[in-house]
Amino acid sequence: MVGIQFVMTMSFSMLTPIMPLFLPVLGVASESAVDLWAGILAGITSFVAAFASPLWGRLADRHGRKLMLLRSSVAVRLFAGLMGAAGNVWQLFAFRALMGVFAGFSSTAIALVAGQAPEERLGFALGWLSTGQLVGSLVGPLLGGALADATGSYRIPFYCTSATILVSTGFVWFGVHERFVAAPQGRGRRAFVSSLIAVACSPGLLALFFVLLMAQFGVRTVQPVVTLYVKQMLGLRPDLATLSGIAFSITGLANVVAAPFLGNKSDVIGYRRVLLIALLGATVTTLPQAFTNSYWVFTLLRFAVGLFIGGILPTANALVGRLVPWAQRGTVYGITSSAMFLGNSLGPLSGGAVAAAFGLRWVFLVTGAVLLANLIWVYCRVPEYINSREQTPA
Repeated sequence: MVGIQFVMTMSFSMLTPIMPLFLPVLGVASESAVDLWAGILAGITSFVAAFASPLWGRLADRHGRKLMLLRSSVAVRLFAGLMGAAGNVWQLFAFRALMGVFAGFSSTAIALVAGQAPEERLGFALGWLSTGQLVGSLVGPLLGGALADATGSYRIPFYCTSATILVSTGFVWFGVHERFVAAPQGRGRRAFVSSLIAVACSPGLLALFFVLLMAQFGVRTVQPVVTLYVKQMLGLRPDLATLSGIAFSITGLANVVAAPFLGNKSDVIGYRRVLLIALLGATVTTLPQAFTNSYWVFTLLRFAVGLFIGGILPTANALVGRLVPWAQRGTVYGITSSAMFLGNSLGPLSGGAVAAAFGLRWVFLVTGAVLLANLIWVYCRVPEYINSREQTPA
């Protein structure tokens, strides 16, 4: 699953640095329109997925997580290919929205691993799963930018994404062996509503729902403007897509270094403590990005913020897994994934809107403020949990 997560994330993240550069090909002319559309297109898939994810999570609990992985990978492959053939920005928008209907690969992968890993090693296992995702996010933008520069076409990376996801689908079919036994379930709607009520009534789960939403919002706010910020610093040059890909990927490289370490530490010293450390570091390293005019200083700061961001999601997801029984993890992870999808959608939308209205530098200031607010929320609302191996009561 770590390898499969790597291939899926690598494939999809190939498109990230070239999306703003693809927009003029589709007829988006003005800079403010490019800023706005970059945010809209980066956010629409996750916005739609936020409403579909709980349904897919529920089906994963009833019919198996492997089946849901296959469903998601086939759909993402189809719509990635169609995006490459889009004739205008509205067609691209429609294909990205339809992709969101069938999304949910990462949340299903989390549920599958959380359902089979030893309870006391949940943070460690999810940390490594996150590492596969983060390595993919490191390699993908580099490949996408290099492909666009080498071929002179912004459509080729879309077709390569579709072909690579076909390989990942084969890995899922032949390589994933799920020990799945469907637990007794109530009637679909009644059981689903009871899961929603359980999340709403559990102080820990409800607090983590907002942690995941705000964390993803803070991470994704800057993504649609990184390429534009690099362009603002360097101007038009033939290797612009490659340099933008490096600025994206350097954060993923730092995530790779940090995620397994922080995930493992969360099993030992406590999830809340690791969340606080990660959010504080992410806040401190995001704010200076608004004030630099040097590409290399900016890239160094992107690496620094990645060292801390890498610990947020695996730690929060491990704590979610410890708070719910095995039979309901697919459903609950589907619900908490809705929080991440909402953050994934609202973040780029907000980033694009802020960039269009106030300028690119303000996006980093807003992101830092959101991360600081999340830090305060975790400090006030998320309960501490120490692994029983430490013999310390929660």
